[in-house]
Amino acid sequence: MTQSHHNRLAQETSPYLLQHAGNPVDWYAWGPEALERARREDKPILLSIGYSACHWCHVMEHESFENESIARLMNQSFVNIKVDREERPDLDQIYMSAVQLMTGSGGWPLTVFLTPEGEPFYGGTYFPPDDRYNRPGFRRVIAAISEAYQDRRADVVSNARTLVDQISRQARQTGGKGTPDAALLGEAARGIATRFDATDGGFGPAPKFPSSMTIAYLLRYHHRTGERQPLDMASLTLEKMALGGIYDQVGGGFHRYSTDERWLVPHFEKMLYDNALLGRVYLDAFRLTGRPLYERVVHETLDFVARELRDPAGGFYSTLDADSEGVEGKFYVWSLAGFSEAVGRDAGELARYLDVTEGGNFEGANILNVPAPNESSGSLPADARRRLFERRETRVRPGRDEKILTDWNGLMLRTYAEAAACLDRADYREIAEANAAFLLDRMWDGARLLHAFKDGEARFNGYLDDYANLADGLLALYELTFDEAWLDHAVRLSERMISEFEDTESDGFFFTGKSHETLVARTKEFFDNATPSGNSMAAGVLLRIGVLLDRPDFREKAQAICHGVVDYVRRFPSAFGQMLTTIDFLVGPSRELALAGDPRPFLPAVREGFQPRLVVAAGSSDRIPLLARHPPMDGKPTAYLCENYACREPTTEPEALLRMLAGS
Repeated sequence: MTQSHHNRLAQETSPYLLQHAGNPVDWYAWGPEALERARREDKPILLSIGYSACHWCHVMEHESFENESIARLMNQSFVNIKVDREERPDLDQIYMSAVQLMTGSGGWPLTVFLTPEGEPFYGGTYFPPDDRYNRPGFRRVIAAISEAYQDRRADVVSNARTLVDQISRQARQTGGKGTPDAALLGEAARGIATRFDATDGGFGPAPKFPSSMTIAYLLRYHHRTGERQPLDMASLTLEKMALGGIYDQVGGGFHRYSTDERWLVPHFEKMLYDNALLGRVYLDAFRLTGRPLYERVVHETLDFVARELRDPAGGFYSTLDADSEGVEGKFYVWSLAGFSEAVGRDAGELARYLDVTEGGNFEGANILNVPAPNESSGSLPADARRRLFERRETRVRPGRDEKILTDWNGLMLRTYAEAAACLDRADYREIAEANAAFLLDRMWDGARLLHAFKDGEARFNGYLDDYANLADGLLALYELTFDEAWLDHAVRLSERMISEFEDTESDGFFFTGKSHETLVARTKEFFDNATPSGNSMAAGVLLRIGVLLDRPDFREKAQAICHGVVDYVRRFPSAFGQMLTTIDFLVGPSRELALAGDPRPFLPAVREGFQPRLVVAAGSSDRIPLLARHPPMDGKPTAYLCENYACREPTTEPEALLRMLAGS
């Protein structure tokens, strides 16, 4: 970074924006000041979108944004705006859609040129400073764009408006209505199987992403049908990832994705959302199979998050960078000598076990992985793991993005709540309760939800994902604690979500609320990408609350979303992992369990196995219909198991409930 410069981004809280505060570029954050200047001076906008853990974002900054001559060209011809995509996913969605329509692909850093009204007319991703990699150089691009804007203005404006119309039409499209049924679920499982790598697990060629939501669906489909293939696909993928370099064998937790087909060489950043979603799917796999490897991964992953991504006040931070000391992965890799010195006794045997050699498996160094697991399911001895961890802690750590994002925290809240219940971890319950309290105290003002928290300040209107994910996490926390306050908050958020985001002319919910600032388009997302779409999550939480509280209005809105995406799901099942789990619940049969009175005698039976379509209420309450209709018998704790609103004979015996849940 060029330290002699000091631009407006120095006033921001986003670590990504602060990384650019010393650039010679005259950066603005997105806001009225920048947009008004563009209109007043009739200058096009150069919009650059990225995030703090993005490797190629750092490369483009160093090559172009720290370059005095390139910065001079940018400042002369454009109003330059920097956006953190994690703070402003609304802007990222619009302008990523524009670049994908223009070029057929997208990614970060995202570079988009806009009219002063914010309409996109040209864009791409990473540009090198000069022509190379079969990409035009950034100097040449900005000169050509400036010339086109000055000399061919009418064409530029016309093209921009056409592009905005296309983006708006996309938001209104649905996948074609249909009936979500068991046949659709089977078609989806078979469609996913066509992309399965039967050697190394995962779906599709390298680079390989974890596909946690697709795996979660396969586990549910196996549970529904008993078919072996979905479980085999899920199991192979989960094992290969857990023993590969994408998983941190020393500190726990998952890196972003694998650059190769074997899960060996990851992109080393660690994202909160990946570890939330993967922690949950390994928990599901453990519930279903009882396999110790899966349980260990859950403990290690959530312990990593608690240790390295948790704010003392209860929120969870966003990311750990891929780089340290300017080198990608440096914190995580080992030389043979360094590994042997750290481990001491039995170093040779452990080096073979963890694929550590003199020549290395990654640019002359070694990424720890387990190519040949032993009978202990790939478990590194605790004392060796401790010594490696302690030695690694002496290194320069990767940077940490300490933004606390409501939507990602909602995902992690649900994972901690479910893990606390299944694994009987009181500390996980405390972490979940502290997280929920933090989010409701700092991010909810009684009428609206905010998206991002940093340096004591909550900012930005909440998006659909914030409302849906937090409501989902609070519902899971209710089913852990049976404290009605958490359920009340989930309902309140859901009602606000409907009033603020519902598309009253079509199916589903917009990404931004009706009180959000006016942008060039209002998007609506159904595809599940790196994180589940807000519509998938909204439909899921509305269905579960609808069953629990007998809210037909909630169920009907969820059903409309599911019916509206049937053709999309049929054509692109791998892009709808979360939606498929929601459709699985909708198709049913769902089960409702009322634990009248003290629930504790029944909890081991309830939490022992895998029950993906079960909702549970406990205690005594006139406000929860499931409990109001089912009192304790003879003053004893009583379990009422119902399926599609028809109840079986109540029981006061935990063993009898266990048999009923098992289907006998």
